[in-house]
Amino acid sequence: MNRTTVFTTVAAILFLCLAGFSESHAGDLKITEMAVTTKIVKGNPIDSVRRISSASVKALYCFTRFSAPEDTDTSIKQLWYLNDEVVAEYELPVKGAHWRTYSRKVVEKGLSGEWRCDAVDSDGKVLKSVSFRMN
Repeated sequence: MNRTTVFTTVAAILFLCLAGFSESHAGDLKITEMAVTTKIVKGNPIDSVRRISSASVKALYCFTRFSAPEDTDTSIKQLWYLNDEVVAEYELPVKGAHWRTYSRKVVEKGLSGEWRCDAVDSDGKVLKSVSFRMN
């Protein structure tokens, strides 16, 4: 074998190994809890909103808890939808085996309708979705 062939073979093997490593870690990211809540206390949601009045709160939070490999260092996006239109997008880190994070959406009066918050991985795949109605 000449040097070019050896180099190309080694580069291809390294690429395949690294691609498999990154995919396995992304695929191992699991959401164990997700909720839209009115408040986060000591790092946890206090409730799970299914229906709410826009006059009763100033903000809502989309809380997400993960289980992942110990050395996880990635991010997710939380997309907030009102009547199937994106109204907010937040990129949030996920680092470690047991991670929790949340985004905060200010609630303005009159934003009634069908709401949804999606947690999306770096490939754009929806990991989990939570829906609620705002009056």
